[in-house]
Amino acid sequence: MDNISMEEQLVYDRPESMANVQTHYCPGCTHGVAHRLVAEVIDEMGQKENTIGVASVGCSVFAYNYFDFDFVQAPHGRAPAMATGVKRVLPHRIVMTYQGDGDLASIGMGEIVAAAARGENITVIFLNNANYGMTGGQMAPTTLPGQKTSSSPNGRDVEVAGFPIRTAEMLATLDGAGYVVRRSLHDPKNVRMAKKAIRLAFETQKNGLGFSLVELLSTCPTNWGMTPIQALQWVEDAMIPFYPIGDFKVNPALKELKI
Repeated sequence: MDNISMEEQLVYDRPESMANVQTHYCPGCTHGVAHRLVAEVIDEMGQKENTIGVASVGCSVFAYNYFDFDFVQAPHGRAPAMATGVKRVLPHRIVMTYQGDGDLASIGMGEIVAAAARGENITVIFLNNANYGMTGGQMAPTTLPGQKTSSSPNGRDVEVAGFPIRTAEMLATLDGAGYVVRRSLHDPKNVRMAKKAIRLAFETQKNGLGFSLVELLSTCPTNWGMTPIQALQWVEDAMIPFYPIGDFKVNPALKELKI
């Protein structure tokens, strides 16, 4: 060991595509994990100088401060529309949106459905934490039946508020979708699976195979009223049974890629 330099001993470091700053996310929030996975994939693909991100409105609104590549900010829910414009003007760039469920599955539902239906060659990273995280933990389109939030203190009543939307399954029915999957960030195994899915989503775009989306089940300990460890367990116990991990649309050409 004495003959090994400090550089050679390094096994874990900040990806080049991540800015060297602290984030504003609450302790235990898995937005930071998702950021790192995206940055690692961009680095491994050698696409840092070729990528343009579109930030949404919500907890991820400051994503442009945390990634060290080009970013633009979209109005609430309009990230897919803005990404469409960027990609059409700059078709050889890698274009991604980073959106939460309060942004994508509510005010932005029209935009995400239209982008997928048109087969826009963009990649969407979609974090689902089952509530409106930034504004105080209100009930969102993804809030589970019976789940208590600041605007549903007695739990979501499906007879009044309707049922949650399984966004990935819905978008997978559209012909323009090339790759639509759901993964989770609640333990190391699933984090590794999420990273591979993110890579395949970007490869979908790189190879011109249409719209791609990776839904990531994410924690929100602060608004859920849980510790970070409890929140991770809640994802496994409550979210995954309703939002199963799986591949809902995979272009056959992706199976030929050796990743």
